[in-house]
Amino acid sequence: MQRRSFIQKAAVGATAGTILGAPAIVHAQPTIRWRLTSSFPRSLGDTLFGISDTVARRVASLTDGKFTITTHSAGEIVPALQVLDAVQNGTVELGHTAMYYYFGKDPTYAFGTAVPFGLNYRQFNAWWHHGGGDKIFNDFVRKSNVMALLTGNTGEQTGGWFRREINTVDDLKGLKFRVGGFAGQVLTKLGVVPQQIAGGDIYSALEKGTIDAAEWVGPADDEKLGFVKVAKFYYAQGWWEVGPALHTIINMKAWESLPPAYQSAIQAACYEGTVDLTARYDAFNIQALKRLLAAGAQLRAFSTPVMNACYQAAQEVYAETNAKNPEFKKIHDSYFGFQRDQIAWAQVIENRMAQFLASVVK
Repeated sequence: MQRRSFIQKAAVGATAGTILGAPAIVHAQPTIRWRLTSSFPRSLGDTLFGISDTVARRVASLTDGKFTITTHSAGEIVPALQVLDAVQNGTVELGHTAMYYYFGKDPTYAFGTAVPFGLNYRQFNAWWHHGGGDKIFNDFVRKSNVMALLTGNTGEQTGGWFRREINTVDDLKGLKFRVGGFAGQVLTKLGVVPQQIAGGDIYSALEKGTIDAAEWVGPADDEKLGFVKVAKFYYAQGWWEVGPALHTIINMKAWESLPPAYQSAIQAACYEGTVDLTARYDAFNIQALKRLLAAGAQLRAFSTPVMNACYQAAQEVYAETNAKNPEFKKIHDSYFGFQRDQIAWAQVIENRMAQFLASVVK
């Protein structure tokens, strides 16, 4: 009886010690202040830029305010397309960006965001978290002194805003088109003149006629940037960005200096941000599209001949790049191998239900 009483008292004491000791452990953690630079303008506070604020708030909450991150929009610290450089060289500790912006450094970066006719957002998440994508991509970017945490996906994007209609493949010839990453190289084969322009500069380029067309994201963001005022033809089928992902990239030295609890806080916040950003787009896009149509946008779809020509051009570029870039080929084979299985699974069940619902829900 005495032995049982002793054990019970010891257990209670151990529990109390754990509870009482917990705050001491939290307060023992260091106070850390980091800066995040985004590739996106502050005007997209509900979506692309805003998700960085969401991550920062979550990190602060999970660390009892000991680890805080200030967020800075494109141009406040560095230009939109220089986020990787800023994180790599330690100008800031972390950034939020689209990895295909750095296609010019190495086309392999494009797999971090989207490549033509690639994975949709659910497939990308599955590949990243359970298909080896996280490891294989981070093995690649480690050479740039950064690590990447998946932080958001816009879902399939639209095909962009055009000042004139695109009815045939010949209509693409000579078209000055703002388009990011790998898609520009594909479209070059069809006579397009690709332009890489940061989001905040697209409107003025369209308005002045410096470019003939531009893709950005989709209705929720395109409405905020006012494209309907300067280009009326709005195309669906954003084949170059079927499920574009965004990442929080972190300087490796800064990451390794963090206490494990703070590393876990960032990982959890980025995971939450990924779910939240896609949900925002799914909720916001249709309402924004209705308003854009009311404002004069004319919705169009690329013709089957145009889509077929683009698909064939993409396969040619993949073959050429695989032949000269082993790192690209390694991720290409993993990424598209995963896609084949996912498409087969979708045909078994989800595509059938989607087609049925589209026929009956009015």
